[in-house]
Order: sequence, then structure tokens, then C-alpha cells
Amino acid sequence: MAKSKLGAPDSGLMTAGFPVWRDAMRREVLRSLADFVATQISDDLNAAGVDIATDVLRDFVDGGKCVRSTFAYLGWLCNADDDPGALRAAASFELLHAFALLQDDVMDGSALRRGRPAAHVRFTQWHRERALSGSPERFGEAAAVLLGDLCLVWAQQMMRESGIGDHALTRAWPRYDAMRTELAVGQFADLVNDAAEFPEWQQVLDVLRRKSGRYTVRRPLEIGAEMAGCAPGVLVLLGDYGEAVGEAFQLRDDVLGIFGSPEITGKPAGSDLFEHKATSVVVAAYRLANGSLRRELTQLMSTSDLSDADVRRWRKLIVASGAVEWIEQLIRSRLTRALDTIDSGPLDPLIRTALADMATACTERAA
Repeated sequence: MAKSKLGAPDSGLMTAGFPVWRDAMRREVLRSLADFVATQISDDLNAAGVDIATDVLRDFVDGGKCVRSTFAYLGWLCNADDDPGALRAAASFELLHAFALLQDDVMDGSALRRGRPAAHVRFTQWHRERALSGSPERFGEAAAVLLGDLCLVWAQQMMRESGIGDHALTRAWPRYDAMRTELAVGQFADLVNDAAEFPEWQQVLDVLRRKSGRYTVRRPLEIGAEMAGCAPGVLVLLGDYGEAVGEAFQLRDDVLGIFGSPEITGKPAGSDLFEHKATSVVVAAYRLANGSLRRELTQLMSTSDLSDADVRRWRKLIVASGAVEWIEQLIRSRLTRALDTIDSGPLDPLIRTALADMATACTERAA
């Protein structure tokens, strides 16, 4: 195994601790991404004639946590030294994430993203201000979907043009295709992810893994490791770790979607309940509740137009069911499984420490 320096921007930063390196990594990813996007805006997007699209795109690729890019680069460092091309390839995952977020907000009818108006809302307002023909809302949704399509295309282009060799990319493409397919299938499943349907727990977990968990952790790690030429045993180890952390990450996100503050989530408090999403927390509460509590939950899960008071009551019932603590136990168990997995494998000690830090960061209460 090649010695990993953990120093994308400055190898000396590792002496200050992994969180410092992670912050520096994030800055480098955002810088690389901004350079690529500026070129695409100049060469392609400006020709669309929708000037606000450039502002919307820049907002989407600026300010993210770069979780997926960091995992992809850590996968690379499992068998290779720091490399600017590998960092650019890792940065491309933020464009894939932008695609997913743009789709999500249209599908969910979300008004906010990261505390700002969602893309389709901004496109709608742009259309309305210009008094163009047709429905402003329909235009806004169509424009957001098209911008998402561009991000999906550009994500692969950025990886292909990153400077990583053809042989390395050839090893990675099958997992890259699997990741995009899982994401799309998960999005399809999320269309019918309705609390009123009372889905089974395993069905909820399957959507959770496909729609977010795997494309957030497991696949980026595996793709980075494939590009670096890691041995099959290391790829299996990273896959097992990634599956556990990815599930824990989405379970945490489900808790925040109900109990997180807008400052943390960037969305209104209780947004998942207003949208009737059958998240892990909602389904767990229904399954764990006793008879009288379940009847109250059933009523709320079947009510089409919820008030603020309804959502507050629903939150209290979820807590009373014991679902929150049960989900917290699931998060802790997956975190433990992930840490045990990397402790048992042939990883560089620095990579092991980095992956442990990322696992904790992905599952902490305020993540």
C-alpha cells in the first residue's frame, strides 16, 4: 500500500488533526468545482438565455460539506499518494449531489434549500418577473430539472477530464454506473414514499440505502479505491464500512428532518412530517407504538393537510413511542460496526483515523 499523506492542500496539516485537513480538503474541492463550473457556464449554460441559472448553479456548488468528495478522495488515498487529478475527480461528486438535490426539491415541492429559496422557486420568480407566457410554476420545475440534468452530465465530464488515467477510470466506471442507477431507482421509490401507505420497515431501509446511503458513502469510497487500484479485500472492507456509515448517515438525516432546526437542516422544522414522508423515524414510531398511540399516529399519517399543531403533536407521539431512542441505537450500532470493520483491515493508520473521523462526523447529532 502506498503511503498516504492526507494532505490534498498541504500535507503538513495532518499534524493539526484530521478535522483541519477535512476543512482544507473542502476548500480545495470547492475551488476546483468553481473553476470547472465557471468554464461550463461560459461555454454552455449562458447560451440558454436564462441568466439566473448561473446564480442558481453557483449557489448549489458553493457551501456544501463535500462529504461525498472527501470519501472518494479517501478511497483514492487507500492505495495512492496525493494527486491533483484525483482531487478533481473527487470534486465531481458535488455536481452529482447538486443533481440529486435539484431533483429532490422538485419532487418534494420543497420551498427551501440550505436556508435559501429552492431552485425551482427562484426560476418560478424569474419567469413571473418577466411576465413570460405559460405557468411560472411549471417553468420553474422544468428549469430546475434541466439544470439538474446538466449537473449529472457535467459530473461525469469533470471526472473524465480530471487527469486520472484511462485505466483507472475504466476500473471505476462500473461502480459509477451502479451508483447512478441506485440513486435513480431510489428516487423512483421515494415518489411513493408516503406515510399514509404504512410501508414495511425493510422497504424503508431499502429506499434509505439506495436514495442516499450508498451514493453518499459507499460508492464514492469504492470508486476512489478502484481508481487507485486497491486490492479486492480492501474494496470489500470499504464497501462494508460504507454501507454501515451510509445507513447511519441517512438515519441521522431522518431524525433531523423531524426534530432538526432550520439552522441545521436549511428547511422548515418538521419538513418530513409536512411532506408525509415515510422516513425511518415515522415508520419506527408506528411499528413500536401501542394500540392507542398507534391509532393517533394513524390519524396523523392519513391526514392530507397538516397544521403546525398537528406536526407538533406528531413529534410528541413519535417521542412517546420510543422511536427516537430506537433509531439512535441503530445509528450507534452501525457506527460501531463501521469502526470495527476498518480496525480489522489492512489500512494505513492515517486512513483508518480519517475514516473513523468521517464516520463520527456523519452520525453526530448536529451533522
